[in-house]
Amino acid sequence: MSGRTQNGFTLVEVLVALMVVALGLAALLTAVSSAARASSSLHEKTLAQWIALNRISEVRLMVNRIAPTNDAAQIDFGNRTWHYDTRYFDTTIPTMKRITVRVWAGDTKSGGNPVAEATGFIGQALSQPGGSNIDWTQGSTLQPTPQTPGAATSPQTGGSPGTPPGITTPTAQPPVSNPSPYP
Repeated sequence: MSGRTQNGFTLVEVLVALMVVALGLAALLTAVSSAARASSSLHEKTLAQWIALNRISEVRLMVNRIAPTNDAAQIDFGNRTWHYDTRYFDTTIPTMKRITVRVWAGDTKSGGNPVAEATGFIGQALSQPGGSNIDWTQGSTLQPTPQTPGAATSPQTGGSPGTPPGITTPTAQPPVSNPSPYP
């Protein structure tokens, strides 16, 4: 037997190779399960956000049936049970209220942090639709402060005296009679 050379792997080499493959598969399984959990979490958050936005729309459509300060309910959506809490807050405008809806997964007995939260407003319109006379495509409608004749301008900015460096004063825009392409 002294003249033969043996081809193949030793038992130690095979065990080391199996250990390397096992570690690689464990890392791969961890990454796949993490991606699946993230996808499931995003799905849950999306459904909860839809429920919150739907609740704000319901409140806006049922103006006479809102509760004085808050209401809660349980619904089935997306083959799951959810519950929400709707709260109404006064704003600085007397005819408007702020609506905040928080949504949890599970029935009303389950607690924890809400999965999603949405905020909206309800109230009387502040102006008629299309009643604005501001040309939003032209930027600011503010007129610049008139300068006194002979007043020096800042050489760094080209603006009015006392203007911080890097800030220029706006120039006057001619008024536009009907800036909107819509009637």
